Amino acid sequence: MFGLGVPELLIILVIIMLIFGAGKLPEIGGAIGKGIKSFKKSVKEPDEIDVTPKSDKDKEKPA
Repeated sequence: MFGLGVPELLIILVIIMLIFGAGKLPEIGGAIGKGIKSFKKSVKEPDEIDVTPKSDKDKEKPA
């Protein structure tokens, strides 16, 4: 995994704990998890096409 071993990952984790504190780690992990889940979902789903009809106001030309 990108040439990172267990000692490197532990050092990164300690640095993150020093910056954010132990209390914020669950919130950060949850936010990262939701972001990854949303990204995977958007990659798997086909692009949506907007087929809503335009309103009458959009069809009229301004004078």
